[in-house]
Amino acid sequence: MERVVVVGGGLAGLRVVTELRDRGYAGRLTLLGAERHPPYDRPPLSKAVLSGAADKSTLDADWTALDVQLLLGKTATALRDVTDAGGVVDTDAGSLDFSGCVISTGATPVRLPGGGRQRVLRTIDDALALRAALRSGARVVVVGAGWIGAEVATAAAAVGCRVTVVEATDAPLGGVLPAEVGAPTARWYADSGVDLRTNTRVTAVHDAGVELDDGMLLPADEVVTAVGVRPETGWLAGSLLPVDRAILVSPELRTALPPVYAVGDCAAWESARYASRVHVEHWDTALRAPAVAAANLLGGRERYDPVPYFWSEQFGRTVQYAGYHRVADRLVWRGDSKDSSWTVCWLRRDSLVAVLTVDRPRDLAQARRAMERGAQVDADRLADPNLALRDTLAR
Repeated sequence: MERVVVVGGGLAGLRVVTELRDRGYAGRLTLLGAERHPPYDRPPLSKAVLSGAADKSTLDADWTALDVQLLLGKTATALRDVTDAGGVVDTDAGSLDFSGCVISTGATPVRLPGGGRQRVLRTIDDALALRAALRSGARVVVVGAGWIGAEVATAAAAVGCRVTVVEATDAPLGGVLPAEVGAPTARWYADSGVDLRTNTRVTAVHDAGVELDDGMLLPADEVVTAVGVRPETGWLAGSLLPVDRAILVSPELRTALPPVYAVGDCAAWESARYASRVHVEHWDTALRAPAVAAANLLGGRERYDPVPYFWSEQFGRTVQYAGYHRVADRLVWRGDSKDSSWTVCWLRRDSLVAVLTVDRPRDLAQARRAMERGAQVDADRLADPNLALRDTLAR
């Protein structure tokens, strides 16, 4: 294989490059990144960087040893002329021919209608600009009470902003979790002095604030939009690459075009574990999927079928999640959500398929191991928070 082009300069792109070299690939390597920064970690942006505990999250890489052509601040514009032997990636700075290609372009934040300024949190530049804008007394409206919205509200409240969070669904995290699981977290907002408004939609962002669906104008000095992201796949239009919101890939992370693979937030893979096509925008996916793509690009036959994992830090609490709850048929609580720590487990025919923990790291670790080996649980024992989760596994 003469040349591999990796499109996307984040964690996933760097991991692809590193894995290829570690596995003995000695051909030409090009890493194309739309941002001007070298690859960095995204989770700290809404945590340590936004809070002021860190100024950067650059990933360590020995670029000389990796022998990579690093093209930063350059954007892919098309994928064309793909055959079994390779193809071409067009960019805003010229064309790159390849024998193999891995797409790791990530995702782009969704923005709301209106001409007013709205901030998003996706890049290091976004995080530093938002941090500078979060000053004591500022009226901050966060649109969306999902994972990012909750972390932005946490940081804003901590520096003394007057924070209002507007959420379209019945409860915080309502876009990603059942309402009964997200609802207990509403108390965290109130305890931190944050005004949470559920079942409320923002129709437009104006210079003076946000317009709500009842016509009311909610004044704001800063508006942060956190209503989700879209996989960065628009540049693939006309490429014959199957895309259904995300790029569709096999368990080997191969696309329908044989020399092209896709990993990270832009890809949806076929999972035997969950008997479903899975698309999750998690850091863990960007970390682990590249090893499989690199191996298979070099002739391997590995499959990617993990137990997805991520974490969030909200109002002094650590929330961790592992698995894929959308395939579950039953919900089991461990502990009282009014307490300081609790766990929610999702089952499918007595097999544990997902878990969410609030300040219960031991439950998370034990559940993750159980899911990785497909263990079944005794649901009645699982509901007892005084039992170690590993002791609730069916014998």
